[in-house]
Amino acid sequence: MAIKAHSPEMLHQTGVMAFVVADDHPMVRDALAAALKGGFAGARIAYAGTLAETQAAIETNPETDLVVLDLDMPGMLGLAGLAALRAAHPSLPIAIVSATTNSAAMRQAVEMGAAGFIPKLAAADRFLDAVRAILSGAIWLPDEAKDEVLASRDRDLAQRAALLTPQQHRVLSLLAEGMANKLIAYEMQISEPTVKAHVTEILRKLGVTSRTQAVILAQRLALEPVMKPVSATSDE
Repeated sequence: MAIKAHSPEMLHQTGVMAFVVADDHPMVRDALAAALKGGFAGARIAYAGTLAETQAAIETNPETDLVVLDLDMPGMLGLAGLAALRAAHPSLPIAIVSATTNSAAMRQAVEMGAAGFIPKLAAADRFLDAVRAILSGAIWLPDEAKDEVLASRDRDLAQRAALLTPQQHRVLSLLAEGMANKLIAYEMQISEPTVKAHVTEILRKLGVTSRTQAVILAQRLALEPVMKPVSATSDE
Protein backbone atom coordinates (compact mmCIF):
# COMPACT_ATOMS: atom_id res chain seq x y z
CA MET A 1 0.00 0.00 0.00
CA ALA A 2 1.58 3.23 -1.14
CA ILE A 3 1.54 6.25 1.12
CA LYS A 4 -0.56 9.03 -0.39
CA ALA A 5 -0.16 12.72 0.22
CA HIS A 6 -2.92 14.32 2.23
CA SER A 7 -5.09 17.04 0.73
CA PRO A 8 -4.26 20.63 1.73
CA GLU A 9 -7.78 21.78 0.82
CA MET A 10 -8.77 22.24 4.47
CA LEU A 11 -6.16 24.95 5.10
CA HIS A 12 -7.96 28.24 5.69
CA GLN A 13 -7.42 31.20 3.45
CA THR A 14 -6.67 34.02 5.92
CA GLY A 15 -2.92 33.84 5.31
CA VAL A 16 -2.26 33.38 9.05
CA MET A 17 -1.46 29.80 9.96
CA ALA A 18 -2.95 28.18 13.06
CA PHE A 19 -1.19 25.34 14.89
CA VAL A 20 -1.80 23.12 17.87
CA VAL A 21 1.51 22.22 19.55
CA ALA A 22 1.04 19.19 21.77
CA ASP A 23 3.91 18.10 24.00
CA ASP A 24 4.02 17.54 27.76
CA HIS A 25 7.43 19.19 28.16
CA PRO A 26 6.98 23.00 28.34
CA MET A 27 10.49 23.72 27.06
CA VAL A 28 9.92 21.52 23.99
CA ARG A 29 6.50 23.11 23.41
CA ASP A 30 8.04 26.57 23.62
CA ALA A 31 10.86 25.65 21.23
CA LEU A 32 8.46 24.20 18.66
CA ALA A 33 6.18 27.22 18.96
CA ALA A 34 9.13 29.62 18.59
CA ALA A 35 10.22 27.83 15.42
CA LEU A 36 6.70 28.02 13.97
CA LYS A 37 6.35 31.70 14.85
CA GLY A 38 9.73 32.35 13.24
CA GLY A 39 8.75 30.53 10.07
CA PHE A 40 5.14 31.69 9.71
CA ALA A 41 4.40 35.36 10.27
CA GLY A 42 1.60 35.92 12.77
CA ALA A 43 1.19 32.20 13.44
CA ARG A 44 -1.46 31.40 16.04
CA ILE A 45 -0.46 28.67 18.50
CA ALA A 46 -2.64 26.64 20.84
CA TYR A 47 -0.85 24.49 23.41
CA ALA A 48 -1.59 21.05 24.83
CA GLY A 49 0.21 18.67 27.16
CA THR A 50 -2.08 15.62 27.13
CA LEU A 51 -4.27 13.79 24.63
CA ALA A 52 -7.39 15.27 26.25
CA GLU A 53 -5.95 18.80 26.03
CA THR A 54 -5.04 18.18 22.37
CA GLN A 55 -8.60 17.11 21.59
CA ALA A 56 -9.94 20.17 23.40
CA ALA A 57 -7.53 22.52 21.60
CA ILE A 58 -8.65 21.18 18.21
CA GLU A 59 -12.32 21.60 19.14
CA THR A 60 -11.68 25.15 20.39
CA ASN A 61 -9.69 26.08 17.28
CA PRO A 62 -11.61 24.61 14.32
CA GLU A 63 -9.45 26.46 11.76
CA THR A 64 -6.29 24.69 12.91
CA ASP A 65 -4.02 24.05 9.92
CA LEU A 66 -1.70 21.52 11.54
CA VAL A 67 -1.31 19.61 14.80
CA VAL A 68 2.29 19.10 15.91
CA LEU A 69 2.00 16.05 18.12
CA ASP A 70 4.28 14.24 20.54
CA LEU A 71 3.41 10.56 20.98
CA ASP A 72 4.78 10.28 24.51
CA MET A 73 2.22 12.32 26.43
CA PRO A 74 -0.30 11.41 29.15
CA GLY A 75 -3.28 9.67 27.59
CA MET A 76 -1.58 8.93 24.28
CA LEU A 77 -0.49 5.30 24.74
CA GLY A 78 1.83 5.94 21.81
CA LEU A 79 0.19 5.38 18.45
CA ALA A 80 -3.17 4.59 20.06
CA GLY A 81 -3.60 8.32 20.71
CA LEU A 82 -2.79 9.12 17.10
CA ALA A 83 -5.42 6.60 15.99
CA ALA A 84 -8.00 8.28 18.22
CA LEU A 85 -7.21 11.75 16.85
CA ARG A 86 -7.28 10.51 13.27
CA ALA A 87 -10.67 8.89 13.82
CA ALA A 88 -12.09 12.09 15.32
CA HIS A 89 -10.49 14.50 12.81
CA PRO A 90 -9.79 12.58 9.59
CA SER A 91 -9.03 15.66 7.46
CA LEU A 92 -6.76 17.54 9.87
CA PRO A 93 -3.03 17.15 9.11
CA ILE A 94 -1.01 15.80 12.04
CA ALA A 95 2.78 16.00 12.14
CA ILE A 96 4.41 13.69 14.66
CA VAL A 97 7.45 15.15 16.41
CA SER A 98 9.08 12.42 18.48
CA ALA A 99 12.37 11.31 19.95
CA THR A 100 11.92 7.75 18.68
CA THR A 101 14.52 6.31 16.32
CA ASN A 102 12.32 3.35 15.38
CA SER A 103 11.87 3.60 11.60
CA ALA A 104 9.05 1.05 11.59
CA ALA A 105 7.12 3.14 14.14
CA MET A 106 7.67 6.23 11.99
CA ARG A 107 6.29 4.41 8.99
CA GLN A 108 3.34 3.03 10.95
CA ALA A 109 2.39 6.53 12.10
CA VAL A 110 2.18 7.65 8.48
CA GLU A 111 0.29 4.51 7.45
CA MET A 112 -2.20 5.42 10.20
CA GLY A 113 -2.76 8.85 8.71
CA ALA A 114 -0.07 11.13 10.12
CA ALA A 115 1.07 13.65 7.54
CA GLY A 116 4.69 13.32 8.60
CA PHE A 117 7.13 12.17 11.25
CA ILE A 118 9.79 14.68 12.28
CA PRO A 119 12.60 13.67 14.67
CA LYS A 120 12.91 15.90 17.75
CA LEU A 121 16.63 16.16 17.10
CA ALA A 122 15.97 17.86 13.75
CA ALA A 123 17.37 21.38 13.41
CA ALA A 124 14.85 24.23 13.36
CA ASP A 125 15.26 24.84 9.63
CA ARG A 126 14.71 21.15 8.84
CA PHE A 127 11.64 21.15 11.09
CA LEU A 128 10.21 24.13 9.22
CA ASP A 129 11.01 22.58 5.83
CA ALA A 130 9.09 19.47 6.92
CA VAL A 131 6.14 21.53 8.17
CA ARG A 132 6.00 23.52 4.92
CA ALA A 133 6.08 20.30 2.90
CA ILE A 134 3.24 18.85 4.98
CA LEU A 135 1.16 22.03 4.65
CA SER A 136 1.61 21.85 0.87
CA GLY A 137 0.01 18.39 0.90
CA ALA A 138 3.12 16.21 0.93
CA ILE A 139 3.97 13.35 3.27
CA TRP A 140 7.26 13.92 5.11
CA LEU A 141 9.43 11.13 6.52
CA PRO A 142 13.11 10.92 7.49
CA ASP A 143 15.24 9.11 4.94
CA GLU A 144 15.54 6.03 7.16
CA ALA A 145 11.77 5.42 7.06
CA LYS A 146 11.28 5.75 3.31
CA ASP A 147 10.33 2.90 0.98
CA GLU A 148 13.77 2.35 -0.45
CA VAL A 149 15.37 2.04 3.01
CA LEU A 150 12.81 0.49 5.35
CA ALA A 151 12.80 -3.31 5.40
CA SER A 152 9.85 -4.82 3.53
CA ARG A 153 8.76 -6.78 6.62
CA ASP A 154 8.50 -3.55 8.60
CA ARG A 155 6.53 -1.82 5.82
CA ASP A 156 4.15 -4.79 5.76
CA LEU A 157 3.80 -4.78 9.54
CA ALA A 158 3.13 -1.04 9.61
CA GLN A 159 0.40 -1.46 7.03
CA ARG A 160 -1.23 -4.32 8.94
CA ALA A 161 -1.06 -2.45 12.26
CA ALA A 162 -2.68 0.57 10.61
CA LEU A 163 -5.83 -1.53 10.15
CA LEU A 164 -6.44 -1.58 13.90
CA THR A 165 -9.12 0.71 15.33
CA PRO A 166 -8.22 3.21 18.09
CA GLN A 167 -9.68 0.82 20.69
CA GLN A 168 -7.70 -2.08 19.29
CA HIS A 169 -4.49 -0.05 19.36
CA ARG A 170 -5.14 0.69 23.01
CA VAL A 171 -5.79 -2.98 23.77
CA LEU A 172 -2.56 -3.93 21.98
CA SER A 173 -0.62 -1.31 23.97
CA LEU A 174 -1.95 -2.74 27.23
CA LEU A 175 -1.22 -6.30 26.08
CA ALA A 176 2.35 -5.21 25.47
CA GLU A 177 2.52 -3.94 29.05
CA GLY A 178 1.74 -7.46 30.23
CA MET A 179 -1.90 -6.94 31.22
CA ALA A 180 -4.35 -9.84 31.23
CA ASN A 181 -7.81 -9.40 29.74
CA LYS A 182 -9.43 -8.74 33.12
CA LEU A 183 -7.03 -5.87 33.87
CA ILE A 184 -7.43 -4.45 30.37
CA ALA A 185 -11.21 -4.50 30.83
CA TYR A 186 -10.84 -2.62 34.12
CA GLU A 187 -8.39 -0.10 32.65
CA MET A 188 -10.58 0.62 29.62
CA GLN A 189 -13.90 0.35 31.48
CA ILE A 190 -15.26 -2.24 29.07
CA SER A 191 -16.38 -5.83 29.54
CA GLU A 192 -13.97 -8.77 29.45
CA PRO A 193 -15.84 -10.35 26.48
CA THR A 194 -15.33 -7.06 24.60
CA VAL A 195 -11.59 -7.24 25.32
CA LYS A 196 -11.52 -10.82 24.04
CA ALA A 197 -13.32 -9.73 20.86
CA HIS A 198 -10.75 -6.96 20.36
CA VAL A 199 -7.89 -9.41 20.89
CA THR A 200 -9.38 -11.77 18.30
CA GLU A 201 -9.56 -8.94 15.76
CA ILE A 202 -6.02 -7.80 16.61
CA LEU A 203 -4.67 -11.28 15.93
CA ARG A 204 -6.58 -11.50 12.66
CA LYS A 205 -5.47 -8.11 11.38
CA LEU A 206 -1.83 -8.66 12.38
CA GLY A 207 -1.85 -12.15 10.85
CA VAL A 208 -0.75 -13.96 14.02
CA THR A 209 -2.25 -16.76 16.10
CA SER A 210 -1.41 -15.80 19.69
CA ARG A 211 -1.27 -12.74 21.89
CA THR A 212 2.42 -13.38 22.53
CA GLN A 213 3.11 -13.13 18.78
CA ALA A 214 1.05 -9.94 18.66
CA VAL A 215 3.10 -8.43 21.48
CA ILE A 216 6.34 -9.32 19.69
CA LEU A 217 5.09 -7.40 16.65
CA ALA A 218 4.01 -4.51 18.87
CA GLN A 219 7.51 -4.36 20.33
CA ARG A 220 8.95 -4.06 16.81
CA LEU A 221 6.77 -0.99 16.35
CA ALA A 222 7.27 0.32 19.89
CA LEU A 223 8.41 3.81 20.73
CA GLU A 224 11.46 3.99 23.00
CA PRO A 225 11.77 2.91 25.75
CA VAL A 226 10.89 -0.56 24.53
CA MET A 227 7.68 -1.97 25.96
CA LYS A 228 7.99 -4.54 28.71
CA PRO A 229 7.89 -8.14 27.45
CA VAL A 230 4.94 -10.33 28.25
CA SER A 231 4.87 -14.06 28.69
CA ALA A 232 2.20 -16.33 27.28
CA THR A 233 -0.50 -16.43 29.91
CA SER A 234 -4.03 -17.67 30.21
CA ASP A 235 -6.48 -15.43 28.32
CA GLU A 236 -4.95 -16.67 25.00
